[in-house]
Amino acid sequence: MSPDEREQLMKIIRELSYEEREVTLASGRKSTFYFDGKQTTLHARGGLLVGKAFWKEVQQFAGPIHGVGGLTLGADPIATATSIAARLDKQEVHAFIIRKEPKGHGTGQWLEGRKNLPPGSRVVIVEDVTTTGGSSMKAVERALEEGLQVAGIVTLVDREEGARENIEGAGQTLRAVFTRTQIVGK
Repeated sequence: MSPDEREQLMKIIRELSYEEREVTLASGRKSTFYFDGKQTTLHARGGLLVGKAFWKEVQQFAGPIHGVGGLTLGADPIATATSIAARLDKQEVHAFIIRKEPKGHGTGQWLEGRKNLPPGSRVVIVEDVTTTGGSSMKAVERALEEGLQVAGIVTLVDREEGARENIEGAGQTLRAVFTRTQIVGK
């Protein structure tokens, strides 16, 4: 990802994903601002740039990395875009999706894309936005229960509200493409 592409991605996040309004976050906290990462990750140019940015971050972890994924729905477009960016770089890094509850029929599985990731595969958990890190750690726990090895976590935007401290306190590494301060200067 070039510096120009990084700047383009930041502009898309500012224009499409950042809002100043009262919201209740997944963590239960109230906030006066909101990052709707899906507005960027599902945008044609934004999704392409997200894939490139995440692939660059994933490469910072000790290899090999076999897969990228996280909790549905925020991680779904990121995992796919990152997998495609890796393949364009001639690397095989498969996408996977962790369900919020097991599939209600058939195999009852928690993880989609399982056949691409045998037990012991090294994976990176991806997120659109982190606040406290709770969702990221749920994804880590589920991946570990599925027999995967988690190399770390990458988020598009770290809201800088405790995620890094909580994730690192649990023995994981968090890499952020951007922080709230980088996006909005606050």
